[in-house]
Amino acid sequence: MDPINAPTTTGITAGFLDALAEAAGADEALRRIDGCRLRIAPGSIFSIQQNVTTGRDAAGQVLLRRFYSSEAATFPVNGAKRKTRTPWTERLFVQGRVFVGEGEQVLAQNFDDFDQMRAYRLRSVVNVPMLQGSLCYATFNVFGTRERWQPEELFGIRLLALAAARWVPSAPGLAYSFEEETPCL
Repeated sequence: MDPINAPTTTGITAGFLDALAEAAGADEALRRIDGCRLRIAPGSIFSIQQNVTTGRDAAGQVLLRRFYSSEAATFPVNGAKRKTRTPWTERLFVQGRVFVGEGEQVLAQNFDDFDQMRAYRLRSVVNVPMLQGSLCYATFNVFGTRERWQPEELFGIRLLALAAARWVPSAPGLAYSFEEETPCL
């Protein structure tokens, strides 16, 4: 996309990024990012899942722990879950590519905790891999109540993920691998 024709995004300005750099710590920075996320995608919820998989974990699985949650009462920080090799994990953790899911059917196919999400009327998701080289050390996740994302929302969410990256540490001992098999496509 030509940068001159890139969609405009409410709230992500040089001033916002400069103020973010002045945050006293990760919690303050992520709260600021969360506030901007609400302007970009009203009616959405937000989390960052840290990849905490180590060499001691079973091959073919990724262990995720919630590092930040806009809905901590329902989706608490430090809540953990395992993900096996699926098209979703393939896209984020093997290919290092953004996953955009639109529609309840897509969410139900990709998230085993979709029933819990349904109570929030969530119908779309953007998962942005946070990468160190080719290793996905965390995912920046925005779930929306809208059926479809607008280009400026996708652009803004991806920019916020880049801004958040400096505040999300890589877990100690991070190492994971998927068994050699035909990729899920």
